[in-house]
Amino acid sequence: MAQIQRRKSIVSKIGNVRVGGDVPVVVQSMTNTDTADVPGTILQVAQLARAGSELVRVTVNNDAAAKALPAIVEGLAKQNIYVPIIGDFHYNGHLLLTKYPDCAQALAKYRINPGNVSVGRKDDNNFRAMVEVAIKNNKPVRIGVNWGSLDQQLLTKMMDENSKSSEPKDARDVTMEAMVVSALRSAEIAEATGLPHDYILLSAKVSGVQDLIDVYRNLAGRCDYPLHLGLTEAGMGARGIVGSTAGLAVLLQEGIGDTIRVSLTPAPGGARTEEVLVAQQILQSLGMRSFTPQVTACPGCGRTTSTFFQELAEQIQTYLRESMPIWKSKYPGVEELKLAVMGCVVNGPGESKHANIGISLPGTFEEPKAPVFVDGRLMTTLKGDRIVAEFIDILNEYVDSRYGSGKTAEGVTVQA
Repeated sequence: MAQIQRRKSIVSKIGNVRVGGDVPVVVQSMTNTDTADVPGTILQVAQLARAGSELVRVTVNNDAAAKALPAIVEGLAKQNIYVPIIGDFHYNGHLLLTKYPDCAQALAKYRINPGNVSVGRKDDNNFRAMVEVAIKNNKPVRIGVNWGSLDQQLLTKMMDENSKSSEPKDARDVTMEAMVVSALRSAEIAEATGLPHDYILLSAKVSGVQDLIDVYRNLAGRCDYPLHLGLTEAGMGARGIVGSTAGLAVLLQEGIGDTIRVSLTPAPGGARTEEVLVAQQILQSLGMRSFTPQVTACPGCGRTTSTFFQELAEQIQTYLRESMPIWKSKYPGVEELKLAVMGCVVNGPGESKHANIGISLPGTFEEPKAPVFVDGRLMTTLKGDRIVAEFIDILNEYVDSRYGSGKTAEGVTVQA
């Protein structure tokens, strides 16, 4: 693992998950079901948890959603899934949390957007009411500022002051500063109300990569609260993945960030779990955490006109991911495994030697054989039409011999 110097933040506890300090960066996700649909929400939370989401946020926007929360948590527990559930509140959270105490108790954390709960307007009563419920139920709070719903009174005041300045700043810079001020001021109000310092987490969500980097650098330098990172409304497909990766990678490399979410817009009928896999891959690519064995595969060129190496790489990657729910408990450390599936003789043998297990498939016009390297040494050469099956046999034998010590993984909070 890479030794990235993490920003020094306090440690908060969200249910059975610790966040901040030297704790590894935590992966978070959010459901897109109607929370009032108890079976549907249980199903999606279970899918996200089993994919590796360590915190799951759900919308709590009305009475039906608030009433459903205890049943959702209970239903997950019956499946041995104890992932902390976070309630996402806007506008009416003060009413729902006080009206439905069972909901307030069932949730592991409350997410409050200060721009949508009267902070900075006539009074802070609605915000304070939610904080008081958190104190009563011993729950942490994430104060989540979003530039799409920023406290307009605060922003207007800061814009007016800026316009009168002898050296006015750009409007964009004032907006970024207003987000930081909103988060910090709300945290001060929460603490003044009685919420402990280590029960507060902050976020400042924007949808532009450079804006994200700037606002979190600013926020990180002015507090020691744990920070939740994420590019809000990241978008679909490549745009969402690339944008989120570009922003989060810079901040994480600088040691900023304690939890992350990749807010992907799923394709119609697409899996919600994609956002979890992308978040994991960002952390694993940076060398900050390991979640699943990695497969190195060449992109292909004129030397690899056959698609066989592509098909093998896909089959191996799928096999690894499908095996991980069992492997995680049976083979501690297997997530560090590295494989290489290469398509020709140019880089194939060399890249295979750098992996724990590597195979170099024959390129166009090459001799039809596939040398397999284990821990840098040639183990065997495969030929014929059983290459895939034989390579998986070698993989299974290696995993069992290297990681099958009889130990079980520690700290597992989700059981498939």
